[in-house]
Amino acid sequence: MNKQKLVALLLLFTIVLTVYSCTQDVLESPLDQRLQLTLDKSSPNGSHLDFILPQSDDFQNIPQDPKNPITAEKVALGNLLFFETGLALAPAQAIGKGSFSCGSCHVPSAGFMPGRQQGIADGGIGFGENGENRDKYPSYNADEIDAQGIRPLTQLNVAFVTNTSWNGQFGANGVNENTESLWSNNEETALNHHGFSGNETQNIAGLDLHRMVINKTVLDTLGYTPMYDAAFPDYAEEDRYSIETTALALSSYTRTLFTNEAPFQNWLKGEHTAMTDQEKKGALLFFGKAGCNNCHTGPALSSMEFAALGVEDLFENGGLGTDVSDKKNLGRGGFTGRAEDMFKFRVPQLYNLKNSPFYFHGSSHHTLRDVVQYFNLGIRENNRVPESQISQYFHPLSLSDDEVDDITAFISGGLYDSNLDRYVPESVLSGNCIPNNDPFSQIDLGCE
Repeated sequence: MNKQKLVALLLLFTIVLTVYSCTQDVLESPLDQRLQLTLDKSSPNGSHLDFILPQSDDFQNIPQDPKNPITAEKVALGNLLFFETGLALAPAQAIGKGSFSCGSCHVPSAGFMPGRQQGIADGGIGFGENGENRDKYPSYNADEIDAQGIRPLTQLNVAFVTNTSWNGQFGANGVNENTESLWSNNEETALNHHGFSGNETQNIAGLDLHRMVINKTVLDTLGYTPMYDAAFPDYAEEDRYSIETTALALSSYTRTLFTNEAPFQNWLKGEHTAMTDQEKKGALLFFGKAGCNNCHTGPALSSMEFAALGVEDLFENGGLGTDVSDKKNLGRGGFTGRAEDMFKFRVPQLYNLKNSPFYFHGSSHHTLRDVVQYFNLGIRENNRVPESQISQYFHPLSLSDDEVDDITAFISGGLYDSNLDRYVPESVLSGNCIPNNDPFSQIDLGCE
């Protein structure tokens, strides 16, 4: 072997050794080792890999309704329809026509939540940067605006939710098995008789509730019928351009909305420098001493459990069209009527919470640190909620200020996917401004 080849071989060996050593340093970090061990113990299957979210185009591994299998054609259609203000054709006042969409209350830049304490669809005007400046249109009466008496939940990671809404009332299966006798109590839950899962059922209800008009004439005018033909070839033509198929397309799209680029997700996939040391310490506390994972489990850090935390309701925090008698304040009990379910709300997912500074079903807290501290103190703020209903996991945690900061850092930074724009279309077929198309929103969004 000549000298030149020997030098080259030694150089290659040095590079390989350096890379290996650096990798070993990362993998053998005591903090990473402790976190991986803790996650392995927290997973029902014994592996930290169980917390990894699917890729958005990996349809086979995305939880879905067997009656609504996900296809690329449905996702593409649902993506546009979610932001299509051209469907908003049944407003309370003519001035609201064509001005709102699903994205009005599920704003991508606000984590697919409202950018304010309460979503406003019909009857809303303005946007701001993240929907925070949307307000009631001056000419609308209080009973005309489309603003629900509870804070809308995010659409992120909704594929892991079998029964949707804060009280879980939508969906024929899951926690709603054996509740069939309750479904006909109102028009919304009567839709459970169609046999769909929660996402699909709620979207069927929502299209009518939120004053959308779906028929072949409307879809022809907007140019969507070829996409319906591609997405629903098995539907007879007379049934193809309907609220049901629209809801199925929307559900297929929202089931692909994953925060799979968050630092915690990248850490789980082996990129151990993706999180800061403080975020890792917060994760250790989250899955350890603080016991947050008693309720927030699985890939989405959510569950289909219902818990009473004694927080204030939306009417106490600037909510429009709601008051102390609002049935939504009762949580699961408002659906089932059972005493043991009163004031208990579904455990939500925890990704991208820092996008919009309003937390809990009543928007009663405005920073993530306040939320963590609320759990740390373990003292209910709503005296209308009996102490007997409060979750067994809601009690003083005895966390230090530094530990509260660490958990906050994990939720705020470790669970934050900064690239949600990948789920937003550049335009919709109507050519309207998205997600709102009222004059003030057009100015705010720069598409007037």
